[in-house]
Amino acid sequence: MEKQISVWLPIFMNVIRFVVLAVLPFLLIYVCFPNYFKKFKIQIRSVRRSELFRELFYSLFTVLIFIGVSVLVIFTPLKEYLKIYPDINHYHWVWMPLSILTAIFIHDTYFYWLHRFLHHRKVYPVLHKVHHDSTNPSPFTSHSFNISESILEAMILPLILFLIPMHKIAAIGFIFIAIAYNVYGHLGYEIVPRWFRKSFLFKLMVTSVHHNMHHEKFHGNYGYYFRIWDRLMGTVYPNYERKFDEVLAKRSE
Repeated sequence: MEKQISVWLPIFMNVIRFVVLAVLPFLLIYVCFPNYFKKFKIQIRSVRRSELFRELFYSLFTVLIFIGVSVLVIFTPLKEYLKIYPDINHYHWVWMPLSILTAIFIHDTYFYWLHRFLHHRKVYPVLHKVHHDSTNPSPFTSHSFNISESILEAMILPLILFLIPMHKIAAIGFIFIAIAYNVYGHLGYEIVPRWFRKSFLFKLMVTSVHHNMHHEKFHGNYGYYFRIWDRLMGTVYPNYERKFDEVLAKRSE
């Protein structure tokens, strides 16, 4: 019985994450309260129903890929090479939050350079076009990839667990943050509070407007969490801050 529960656990967790982090925000913003959130919309035009069904179709395959990678990490001999530790006292408790932060920085670097690779003219049609068919992203765009790109996206988990030790709770927390931030980036609405614009976080973090511009304009704004690599490599859209201010100003109308 215990073994059966353990086998079903990665399936249950990945499905629940998708429902809580992607489906529920979609229902809340797009279905239940569209009039209230209208002023938060980044692009004026609405997402077509056909686009949503296409994104949902590909999202289901991505969830299956994520389940497969979870099973790979938990149940195959690969786990012997990964630095997951079961005893929370094996490292000082401070390492728990630090390991999540470290994983986020590793993920951000991995994603930026993977993203640049996916936009290479010979690679893009094969690996990345499905994702960029969504020029006006929605929460489902966050999981809308072809199978090959889904695998590349999902491999960040075993890569991080190969590089740094993480308690299993920290690993779950990291994945939760990663998916939540991915959904926020593809939300199609800018929901950060007004104070965010004048804080140091605005200069540091990727926003929904930031990534929305990437989908609308195709090149530039490649970052996942941070604008660091975009700044260093000169790939930030020069009018990003003006666009952000325009979206924020609509909320005062």
